[in-house]
Amino acid sequence: MVLPGMLLFGEQSQAGGQLEEPLADSVRSALSSAIANRAPPVPVFASTEARLSHLRWLSAMSDRLYGRKKDFNTRIEFLQTVWYEAHRAGLETSLVLGLIQVESAFRKFAVSRVGARGYMQVMPFWSRVIGDGDPAKLFHMQTNLRFGCVILRHYLDREKGNLYMALGRYNGSRGKPPYPNAVFAAQKKWVIQGSSALWTSAGSY
Repeated sequence: MVLPGMLLFGEQSQAGGQLEEPLADSVRSALSSAIANRAPPVPVFASTEARLSHLRWLSAMSDRLYGRKKDFNTRIEFLQTVWYEAHRAGLETSLVLGLIQVESAFRKFAVSRVGARGYMQVMPFWSRVIGDGDPAKLFHMQTNLRFGCVILRHYLDREKGNLYMALGRYNGSRGKPPYPNAVFAAQKKWVIQGSSALWTSAGSY
């Protein structure tokens, strides 16, 4: 039986699942802290040009996402949150959007065959390991995006900056090319010149 929102492997999806691994207490504490900080996605820009760069990015991405999210306010809120959480975790927004496209096809309530949830297909065990223990919250937009970005940043650090291997670890297919290659291909749709606006935020880590 296919549950509502469940992803089928094939068109628009290569959702897998992160594997639960032991974490050092210091790593667990750092990840929990990053997840718990509920700073709102309202960045403070370092300059007027940085703010204008962000607005140009938002406009371009809104046009590209229209086919997936028709409602303007929903689309803008989603993009603002992706931008905030990606920058907060030190990730390229185009990479995060490409990952979301591959993982969930931008479906908020997507559930994979292995139980991964939401936009970034976060495995429920993460809510127990570094969250408050409530996996239902992984369907909340900002919670899901924050978990996904924090987890990807963790894997990227663990792989010493090797994005190919980090993506494989995120998908539970470390060392195999189909998933990283799919994300890299999807990422190209979300690249725009001048999108790396400088900003500052007390919520960064």
